[in-house]
Amino acid sequence: MRRYSASSEPSPISNLPRNDWQTIVSLLPYLSTYKWRVVFALSCLIGAKVANLGVPIVMKHIVDSLASVQHLTALGRATNAPGIVLLGGVGLLVIAYAVVRLSTSLFTELREILFSKVTESAVRQLALKVFRHLHSLSLRFHLERQTGGMSRDIERGTRGITQLISYSLYSILPTLVEFGLVLGFFIVKYEAYYAIVTAIALVAYITYTVKVTEWRTHFRRTMNELDSKANSRAIDSLLNYETVKYFNNEEWEAQRYDENLKRYRAAAIKSQNSLSALNFGQQAIIGTGLVFILWRATQGVMAGRLTLGDLVLINTFMLQLYIPLNFLGVVYRELKQSLTDMDRMFTLLGAAREVPDAPDAAPLAVQGAQVSFDHVSFAYEPSRPILHDVSFTIAAGTTTAVVGHSGSGKSTLARLLFRFYDLDRATGGAIRIDGQDIRDVTQDSLRASIGIVPQDTVLFNDTIYYNIAYGRPSATRDQVIAAARAAHIHEFIESLPKGYDTPVGERGLKLSGGEKQRVAIARTLLKNPPVLLFDEATSALDSRSERAIQHELDQIARDRTTLIIAHRLSTVVHAEQIIVMDKGRIVERGNFAALVQAGGLFAQMWALQQERAAAAHAEDAGVEARGEGVG
Repeated sequence: MRRYSASSEPSPISNLPRNDWQTIVSLLPYLSTYKWRVVFALSCLIGAKVANLGVPIVMKHIVDSLASVQHLTALGRATNAPGIVLLGGVGLLVIAYAVVRLSTSLFTELREILFSKVTESAVRQLALKVFRHLHSLSLRFHLERQTGGMSRDIERGTRGITQLISYSLYSILPTLVEFGLVLGFFIVKYEAYYAIVTAIALVAYITYTVKVTEWRTHFRRTMNELDSKANSRAIDSLLNYETVKYFNNEEWEAQRYDENLKRYRAAAIKSQNSLSALNFGQQAIIGTGLVFILWRATQGVMAGRLTLGDLVLINTFMLQLYIPLNFLGVVYRELKQSLTDMDRMFTLLGAAREVPDAPDAAPLAVQGAQVSFDHVSFAYEPSRPILHDVSFTIAAGTTTAVVGHSGSGKSTLARLLFRFYDLDRATGGAIRIDGQDIRDVTQDSLRASIGIVPQDTVLFNDTIYYNIAYGRPSATRDQVIAAARAAHIHEFIESLPKGYDTPVGERGLKLSGGEKQRVAIARTLLKNPPVLLFDEATSALDSRSERAIQHELDQIARDRTTLIIAHRLSTVVHAEQIIVMDKGRIVERGNFAALVQAGGLFAQMWALQQERAAAAHAEDAGVEARGEGVG
């Protein structure tokens, strides 16, 4: 016997940590779309740094020229020297100084203009790809994950891309370019001492920053995990607002939320303390390097090897280097945070699809829409089989009902028909539509051919019109209204102050159960599929609403291939074929009359439900006789 067919693959999300380079390499393809913009932006970056290097050089010549004028004036050799200098060389130098500074700003702004489109496009492409990928993952993946946590991971990940690109292009890379230019200038113009001290200070600074930041990274990871957990718990609690109120558990929910906030606070305090230690060490390294260089430059001025302009030039170079270098520590920390945030999003993107389309999958070709379950065996976990060798056929245009006690495997049939899970090809049997194995067709074409009215209709937090039109977003307004009329909900919608533009609230909670079911029926009618699936579509309704909606379901099922999964047997008396399941096996099959006469499990279930219905009817009659009715 075929015992199980569920995939025994490992968890789709790998727990192995990705290093930073893997994350960066994963991002590069999204930047290559605008590679020429990237090249031009980098050219502007280099141009800005070259212009920035010229600022202190021009200032040196201005200082030296003015110092010469002051020296001549002091000796009484050139009483009109200041005016001559201002009208001559120094004036041109001042103009050159302004031009160089303006050029620095011009190239910087051009770089940002060029790269803004690259950054935003990369964020858009990646966010869209993650969103599509999450929708392509199996139901198992989403049942094992918390939506609130995934939402925060995507939000932080997209923000991390912007920060990574911004910090890399606008802070780290410009600083490194400028550092190389300054070192080369020191070696060529002055002596190697300045370049050596500057290089040693930079290496010490970067090494210290990297080591301490790596040590601090686990604090940030912990904070992210606790933040996601707290957010998931809060969203879960708010989505179940009514349940919280029913059981008077507001304080219990607040305490659970506060537990996560306390752990988050502890991790945040540790992170801040380690940040203070990092900042102090960075300042100590920068201050030491600056003292050694300025001491040497001062000696050079006193010995006559350097001018005052050289001293100003060296000091300005060091300030230009160390001010952004000091900020580089903050940038690196933010960079690590961004990489950490991006890592979680790329991990989501790397989640394996448990139910992929076959490489040669073709669209489903529907002719009569005959549905066959052929020796189907399935288990969500290998140790707990759900279905055992289930076989039945729904002839085209007919209705088959599947009934049984809770846990008999009825709803699993619906999930398998929609390919939320795949059957194992070796041991799981097959499901076919018009002879085509649904594993060999594309999931899009398969699901486009099936319409469902579920037991619990969950609506989008949007308007009634949007929720009906969701069955076929391209439908016209007249077609949407026609579907609503067919589902007998048009009059109700028109009676509302906002009509079809009425918001339904979170998960459709502003509508009653019957109203939500009618919206689901209208949505399915608008989709107009050849195969229909009613999964306990009326089990959550009262008797009056059930009878009204059941009549509508019978109407839309006419001449369509229909699978009804039901608990209340009164809803399936008209079915051409009734399948009775128990513990994942088919124990009886036939039409209603034959099964009742057989005296088996179906007859027992029918008798029990009839007794309960009679008792409920007698109780209602007694209430009316005593004048206790509310109607």
